[in-house]
Amino acid sequence: MKTLFALILLLPLGCTSVHQAEREQAIQHVVLCWLKEPGNAAHRARIMEVSKTFRTIPGVLEVRVGEVIASDRAIVDDSFDVAILVVVPDAPSLQAYLDHPIHQQAKQEVLLPLVDKVRVFDFQE
Repeated sequence: MKTLFALILLLPLGCTSVHQAEREQAIQHVVLCWLKEPGNAAHRARIMEVSKTFRTIPGVLEVRVGEVIASDRAIVDDSFDVAILVVVPDAPSLQAYLDHPIHQQAKQEVLLPLVDKVRVFDFQE
């Protein structure tokens, strides 16, 4: 009985370390968006709202999205409007995310109509 209890207590730790390892080796997909109407709060909000739906795409580990923070520091590029971070475990998952109907619909119906310029940065730890 004590062994069973110990295994039950340790089970979440094992899952957490596997999940943590998956995140540590994951691909970070960073998307910076410049709006056709720079600073348009409604357009920013719409992009942020639709980006959160990416969390439901299989293989996506995490999605973060936010507005630019103005900065006086010369090294900081604060010319974009919205930043999106999508974390996936590997290259096949990144491609699956890019091809997924939820992403494609958001791209066609929201991003392309509202966004003038996009820059993408993909990196892996």
